[in-house]
This record gives sequence, C-alpha cells and structure tokens, in this order.
Amino acid sequence: MAWAPLLLTLFPPYFPGSSSQTVVTQPPSVSVSPGNTVKLSCTLSSGTGIGDYYVYWYQQKPGNSPRYLLYYYSDSDKHQGSGVPARFSGSKDTSSNAGYLTISGALAEDEADYYCAVRKSGTGVLHSDTDRWGSETKTPFPPLPQPGPCVQTSPVAQFCLWL
Repeated sequence: MAWAPLLLTLFPPYFPGSSSQTVVTQPPSVSVSPGNTVKLSCTLSSGTGIGDYYVYWYQQKPGNSPRYLLYYYSDSDKHQGSGVPARFSGSKDTSSNAGYLTISGALAEDEADYYCAVRKSGTGVLHSDTDRWGSETKTPFPPLPQPGPCVQTSPVAQFCLWL
C-alpha cells in the first residue's frame, strides 16, 4: 500500500506597528511521507534576533479553528498544549535566526496548515498575521510568563489576544 505524502502549509507571522519592517520567511509548503520526520521553519530577518523571541506554533485543519500546539523559548522555558502529542516539538537556532516545529514520525492526521507567531521576551504582545486566520477565529492562546493587556493585532479580524 503506497503512502501519499502529507502537505503541510505554513503561514508567517506579522509584526504590526514596527518602525522597520520585520521580514519572516517560511516555505509555502512542505511534503513529508507518513512515518518520516519534518522540520518546519519560521525565520526572522537580520536585525531581529530569534534568541529574544518566544515562538508559538498553531495547526489548522479545514473547517476548524487554529489549534495551539506549543511554544518554545529555550529548553527550560517551553510549553506543550493540552493533548498535543509528544511527536510535536519546538526548537530555535540563533545561527540561522529561526524557530522550528519538528514533527517526528508524521501521521496522516498531521496534514494541515501551520502558523507560527512570535513574542519578544519581556513584552506582552503576541504578533501574528491574524488576517490569514479569518474574521471569526477564536484561538485558545497558552498561558504566558508575563500577562499583559488584551491586544487586537489586526484591525480587520475580530480577534483578541488575552495575554
């Protein structure tokens, strides 16, 4: 029985209101055969050090709201979402200025859209391109180390981040 490759689509985060535009690069899609391991990247432009940022990952399947998977800041400061399998893990690499989501032993059910979002350490604002998630999205965000105000990052999306 032949396995069909899984298509994993990635969407980059957005940094609203910054004085200099931050560029985030992600491949538009990644294919992986079931059972294999795949590493999804979220790369920041030079001048924006990934080492200072928490990297959050979300999964969205057709017809469903995005699901929080995990955040990663360091090996001692990370969080796995409730019910998220251990095959999903986060990491960062300062030399490539990127955050990563690794799916070890990918399953057919992992075929989905994946979003990354970033938050600078010491701030309470989670930056992401919420326009891509649609105007009705309500996402359960994880607990953050430093609570802050509710911030609507997009003027279009009816979206509030309780931080």
